[in-house]
Amino acid sequence: MAEKLVIFDTTLRDGEQSPGISLDAHEKLEIAEQLARLGVDYIEAGFPVASQGDFEAVQAIARTVQGPTIAGLSRTQLADVDRCWDALKDAERARIHVFISTSPSHMEHMLKMNQQQVLREVRSGVSRAREHTPDVEFSPQDATRTPLDFMIEVLQASVDAGATTLNIPDTVGYGIPWEFEDLIRYVRASVNGHYTISTHCHNDLGLATANSLAGVKAGARQVEVCVNGLGERAGNASLEEVVMAVKIRGDLFPGLETAVNTQELLRTSRMVSRLTGYPIQYNKAVVGRNAFSHESGIHQHGVLSDRSTYEIIDAASVGQLGSQIVLGKHSGRHAFSDTLKQLGMEVSGEALNSAFSRFKELADRKVEITDADLEAIVAEELGMTTMDNIVLEELEVRGGTAHTPRARVVISNLGEKSESSAEGDGMIDATCKAIAQATGTSPRLVGFNVSSVTGGIDALGDVVIQLEDDEARVSGRGVSTDVVEAAARAYVAALNRLQRTKARARRNGNEPTP
Repeated sequence: MAEKLVIFDTTLRDGEQSPGISLDAHEKLEIAEQLARLGVDYIEAGFPVASQGDFEAVQAIARTVQGPTIAGLSRTQLADVDRCWDALKDAERARIHVFISTSPSHMEHMLKMNQQQVLREVRSGVSRAREHTPDVEFSPQDATRTPLDFMIEVLQASVDAGATTLNIPDTVGYGIPWEFEDLIRYVRASVNGHYTISTHCHNDLGLATANSLAGVKAGARQVEVCVNGLGERAGNASLEEVVMAVKIRGDLFPGLETAVNTQELLRTSRMVSRLTGYPIQYNKAVVGRNAFSHESGIHQHGVLSDRSTYEIIDAASVGQLGSQIVLGKHSGRHAFSDTLKQLGMEVSGEALNSAFSRFKELADRKVEITDADLEAIVAEELGMTTMDNIVLEELEVRGGTAHTPRARVVISNLGEKSESSAEGDGMIDATCKAIAQATGTSPRLVGFNVSSVTGGIDALGDVVIQLEDDEARVSGRGVSTDVVEAAARAYVAALNRLQRTKARARRNGNEPTP
């Protein structure tokens, strides 16, 4: 009989901790519903004690999303555990995920605790969680830098207190696959009781997926993953990579299956990219733009003869379709809406009207609009909400070799228009400076990425800008056939998101995210 590998998705918790990502409750719910369609077993919806906004998002997901078990993260403090349960209690099935640091570095510099104090916290926190639900997970944070004897003592204490899943987190991406495999095997042999072993691997050395698979080989039957490999610093193990590795290499994982509907992988990946503002790298395994593209003549010849010569994954099995949907300026609203549905983007009401108007505007400039163009257009439009106060009304730029680059903008802020001009090192720099002057803001630009959505001289430019001030870091996205306009749109989108993020933090008491 087949054995199940449990997929525990933490995109909405650990993934959201990527710098510049700040999802509101509606965006989290949209992703959670897609994760349910994808078929993950667990959705870690957030850290309820971190802020009122996080609590409300976890609560909304627990009350709405059907199928997966909804999990919330909690420290061992009793008040934290109770707060976590308050957010989860309306879920069809709920899990409390309790953690505490166990490495010498973390205990000394963060917790200011000794080993006996940590053990008491583990017993207390896990016992309290077990009073609320029979599904309790425990994680010794920074496990791979924790002395083995103490880690086993902590894990045994958590099982004795009622933990049913033991998660072994490689919190700082320190592990090496064969070392991590030995660690999981040692835990299985040393900790008594009935429990499932889980892995949670970070990608600081680029080994998160490899370490996760090594853990599975040693007997772990849950993996904690993020869509597109999002997460702190270099990210977490990638959901799509782990799932497809187990599926494709069944010879190495005999009888092991996941419940994931792999045909939803690409759709999920693109949704997460759209809502977080984090672009998918072109050469990303499984879901990247180049994952099923071939440049070399030898490769092209082989693929034309039989795709299996150079492709180990059937593109259709992960939702990658070879055909391109093409719309033009004569296409109507119905065809536009139907095409979006085929791409997995349910858009209606004012959002559909706005996206359709933007499509028509760009169709006048571009001969053909492909499915990739559509995704970029809608991603930008849905990133701009009715809550946006700042709107780009006009943009005029001057550049070239004979003049200093200069930009003039007209900005509407809460209905009041203001005009500003500025010079810069280039037309994009001048444009961003002019927008900052017109809005009276001075955030730091910490990230700028521009890419071509499709090929051709009339290709859409897709710009992602990251801004930060002393309170928050956010990203914004802009799309246009004119890369300067795309940058201006991205800058304005980031300013609006920065405003919303700071306002939400002030309403929620500005509690820090762990």
